Amino acid sequence: MPDDRLDILHLDDRDRVLCVVAHPDDMEYGASAAVAEWTDRGIPVTYLLLTSGEAGIDSMSPAETGPARAEEQRRACAQVGVDDLRILDFPDGVLEYSLDLRKAVAAVVRDVRPTTVVTLGWDMEMPWGLNQADHRVAGTVALDAARDAGNRWVFPDITSDDGRPLDRWQADQLLMFGSGPATHAVAVSVEAVERSIASLEQHEVYLAALEDHPAPRDLIGGVTSEAGALAGVEHAVAFRRHSL
Repeated sequence: MPDDRLDILHLDDRDRVLCVVAHPDDMEYGASAAVAEWTDRGIPVTYLLLTSGEAGIDSMSPAETGPARAEEQRRACAQVGVDDLRILDFPDGVLEYSLDLRKAVAAVVRDVRPTTVVTLGWDMEMPWGLNQADHRVAGTVALDAARDAGNRWVFPDITSDDGRPLDRWQADQLLMFGSGPATHAVAVSVEAVERSIASLEQHEVYLAALEDHPAPRDLIGGVTSEAGALAGVEHAVAFRRHSL
């Protein structure tokens, strides 16, 4: 019988990772276990959130929710070794695909200069159900901005915060998580899984507002065990890989 296991994806200390998602907590649903594994190996990882998630809690005003969720994300990042967290100020819940958003993300790509861009899948139907609108926008913008950043004639006026021109940069690959069918997997240690669980647990205010949310340990343990079985290891994070 042919071996249909997922290919193991290897990154090393020559790599740099940029994770582009819509909201605080998006990275914490399994993908952060891969992040913990990468940072343990000395691979720098940057998180770029397009919104602060201010529309995510019905019982709290956006003015309260945005700062609370941003602080929870900072604590979540600390659990998996991420010390470069960037949050843009695009509106939560009504995120729109636009040239302004593409340019903002392309600017971060040129600044960070990642070899790998990670984002949530943008399919309408995901393995767990229907995908949310902001997630779909974030995924397609991440893809297009990663390409924009490598084209000298697209957004040639992008500069750093201190006014320095940012040269074009082409990432090598795009990794989509939460979207099937997966093509590759990052094998992760038990310690990385524990750190991923702890990262999701930092979103206390947000999780408390969700009814019937599974315990972080059950959720992360299940996701990484299932991916591990597909990859022939104990625990893994599954991705769909595309060359850029």
